[in-house]
Amino acid sequence: MDPVDRLPRTGTFRPHRVVVLALDGLLPFELGIPHRIFGRPRDGRGRRLYEVVTCSVRPPGPVETDADFAVHVGNGPEALATADTVIVPASYELGPVYERGELTDELAAALARVRPGTRLASICTGVYVLAAAGYLDGRPATTHWADAERFQRLFPRIEVDPDVLFVDDGDVLTSAGVAAGIDLCLHIVRRDHGTAVANEVARRTVVPPHRDGGQAQYIQRPVPDPRQASTTGARAWALGRLHEPILLRDMAARESMSVRTFTRRFREETGVSPGQWLTRQRVERARHLLESTDLSVDRVARDAGFGSAQSMRQHLQAALGVTPTAYRRTFRAAGGRSGPPAPVGT
Repeated sequence: MDPVDRLPRTGTFRPHRVVVLALDGLLPFELGIPHRIFGRPRDGRGRRLYEVVTCSVRPPGPVETDADFAVHVGNGPEALATADTVIVPASYELGPVYERGELTDELAAALARVRPGTRLASICTGVYVLAAAGYLDGRPATTHWADAERFQRLFPRIEVDPDVLFVDDGDVLTSAGVAAGIDLCLHIVRRDHGTAVANEVARRTVVPPHRDGGQAQYIQRPVPDPRQASTTGARAWALGRLHEPILLRDMAARESMSVRTFTRRFREETGVSPGQWLTRQRVERARHLLESTDLSVDRVARDAGFGSAQSMRQHLQAALGVTPTAYRRTFRAAGGRSGPPAPVGT
């Protein structure tokens, strides 16, 4: 079954079932992320688009956390067989999974219940579980930047990208550490139901719908002098005129910097270059217009700052794997029933 298909052939509505696998030593914050993000989206009739269930590898009972309390989990591993999406949060007690890249018998038996075609996702070091189970062989993935080097040594067949907040490889998604799980879950909602639904979830959760840059901006480095100017003003200025040509020298001039200094400071603050950031903002603007308006593709391309429909088509194809027309058809004509396949990306 397509993991984002929530309408059976009978036409009976059924929310997409997300099963969160709680392992001993889990981080309570990360366990709560899927419940918070997927518990919010509703369709036009007020029906929940997702059903979130937590399970453990054992029969119902307590699961230890890394805090001074345990959580009672009411479902055993049999819940994994009912999942459309399985999410594995981080745990500090993975034992042989973390030490040698090997599943315990208990964990292997639990994962054996996951149906073929189920979408899989991990938050932070939960990626060790997916890797040890063989789901990531020959595929791209990420994890917390502080653990990326060790993870790569343990699993040399995986293409580890330590710089991004998350990686989407279609039916398997992985995120960086802790709060990057929020970015990943919002991305899944955006992929399944479009930017309008994801943005509403982000607004109610009081988090940005899309964070700029990757993990590079969070790696410890010398703290910039607070008296030095930032690039925040230039970014706000650019967001207000995405439909216009925006030159790097104009952005630098807004902050009274040389182009070289501005480019270096911009990358330090966002983790990406000014050009990459502008393209990302224009893609997001185009997605919003395609979903929420009836403007022609040519007009959307102009309003998003791509200049031509051909240019916008190339950028959307690279970022989302679909054409503007296909994207609009998915999220307008289909009423947001499912999302387009997403390629590897941040």
